[in-house]
Amino acid sequence: MPIAIITGAAGLVGSESVRAFDALGLDIVGIDNDMRSYFFGKEASTRPVAEELLRKYPRLNMEALDIRDQAGIDRLFAHYGHEIALVIHSAAQPSHNWAEREPLTDFGVNATGTINLLEATRRHCPDAVFIFTSTNKVYGDTPNRLPFIEQESRWELDPTHPYFEHGIDETMSIDHSTHSLYGASKVAADVMVQEYGRYFGLKTILFRGGCLTGPKHAGAELHGFLAYLVKCAVTGHEYRILGYKGKQVRDNIHCADLVSAFVHVFHAPRPAEVYNIGGGRFSNCSILEAIQHCEKLIGHPMKTHYIENNRLSDHIWWISDTRKFQSHYPDWKPTKNIPDLLCEAYELNRDRWIKAQA
Repeated sequence: MPIAIITGAAGLVGSESVRAFDALGLDIVGIDNDMRSYFFGKEASTRPVAEELLRKYPRLNMEALDIRDQAGIDRLFAHYGHEIALVIHSAAQPSHNWAEREPLTDFGVNATGTINLLEATRRHCPDAVFIFTSTNKVYGDTPNRLPFIEQESRWELDPTHPYFEHGIDETMSIDHSTHSLYGASKVAADVMVQEYGRYFGLKTILFRGGCLTGPKHAGAELHGFLAYLVKCAVTGHEYRILGYKGKQVRDNIHCADLVSAFVHVFHAPRPAEVYNIGGGRFSNCSILEAIQHCEKLIGHPMKTHYIENNRLSDHIWWISDTRKFQSHYPDWKPTKNIPDLLCEAYELNRDRWIKAQA
């Protein structure tokens, strides 16, 4: 039976990947040591998801392995060898802000962990498809140089600009910009994934995602925008808006739509390809607009606090142009927009969040 190795297997993207590829008949080896609880606290722990997955998927084997452990990763890959048909690397330190606290940890997880996985793939299963979840933060603050127009609830791109209709494509430079330490560590991983495809001929494919979300996202203030916002709305916790008048725009893609893209790639890989992936013009919002949606769900105003200073190099506006991926895989398209995403998170988690407060 072919095997899929999935890092961050109890996280948002990893757990959805477990579900999808188990359904395709692959045996799954999940790697997850719950570093999310170290990054963001007990409430953000992935342990409950890991326990749920183990109950539901008897072919799943979970390994509490740190991807920075080169010897441990090599032993795992050597054990399964050429049975490995797929590697999905979704483990990461994912926060712009957190990286400032421990730059060495951030770089170790995001960059060193990635090359450990690439090298293990090259040594033990070179025919496997290797999918990497990169980020739009590799573009640094270059998107902030685009011409924006301030509207009532959002910043919007000048309609005459080529990116206006479809969003930002993969031709935008990742050089000559401020990335944040997180963005820089992901750049290192991003380029290395491409290089192992071009230099060694591995079947590496990477996705530069916008905001990834889903109803089981363990959202925290430093990561997981929509999930954390809905949680604040339900519990009455104050939500802090960081700069740009709350009009900064993000596109959001459901984790199931992202993993659907992984499935397409697994069946027909295109080595060393780079794809911007996100909700695009189909699914995007500003923070103010997302707050307005949440207030409709709960029936009263949210508690918010505005902080004038934005995060260093944070994007004013990001909408992904997904046309390159859709041209390569025309049967794929995103299925859930912003109201869908918010409503799903609210309906699934409302009672649990309220009960936890009691």
